[in-house]
Amino acid sequence: MDLATETAKYVFPQRRFEARNLEEALMSVPDLETVEFKVLSRTDQYEIREVEPYFIAETTMPGKYGFDFNGASRSFNVLAEYLFGKNTMKEKMEMTTPVFTRRIESDGEKMEMTTPVITTKMGDQDKWTMSFVMPSKYGSNLPLPKDSSVTIKEVPSKIVAVTAFSGFVTDEEIKRRESTLRDALKNDKQFQVKEATSVEVAQYNPPFTPPFLRRNEIAVEVERKQE
Repeated sequence: MDLATETAKYVFPQRRFEARNLEEALMSVPDLETVEFKVLSRTDQYEIREVEPYFIAETTMPGKYGFDFNGASRSFNVLAEYLFGKNTMKEKMEMTTPVFTRRIESDGEKMEMTTPVITTKMGDQDKWTMSFVMPSKYGSNLPLPKDSSVTIKEVPSKIVAVTAFSGFVTDEEIKRRESTLRDALKNDKQFQVKEATSVEVAQYNPPFTPPFLRRNEIAVEVERKQE
């Protein structure tokens, strides 16, 4: 019964987000806990969200690219092991969604983290971190990881501009969509891209989900314009 209940969360996904077009209307996400946010404004190209604080488990990804299959799989497995019991309390925690990948600019400046699995580029070479969002019921009382490559961090509240797309995620696709999003935000009357912010990618669905049903998002942190 427990297995059937868990499987149903993926097989019978939910449609939680307001669709702006046909592509978004087809997107579904698993019925899992996700990061809480409030929509502040919405356009045809993006929406502005105020994201509530949450905790993440994070690890550095091997490989040169953010969406390198082998590197992403290894990092995902490391975090999944922590989530499913490789921790000081041998606690098995529930999965959440999405998984975030986040890139930090090559100057190596440390950026504030946000959402589920995050990949971060650091230093002169492409280096990324991946992170899972932790179940909210634990708050700050999360079990410590046994693997020293996994760290626990609190992500503060922040405002982000988000756009969604379906299909598979590639580095080239993210570059193109990030450029489009940044250009669109230049005309926003209330918000502007925060200085030195980097793109983050959210992937909501398991690998077996058909491409046209997948929900992916890219986001950049923004701030209110001065009066």
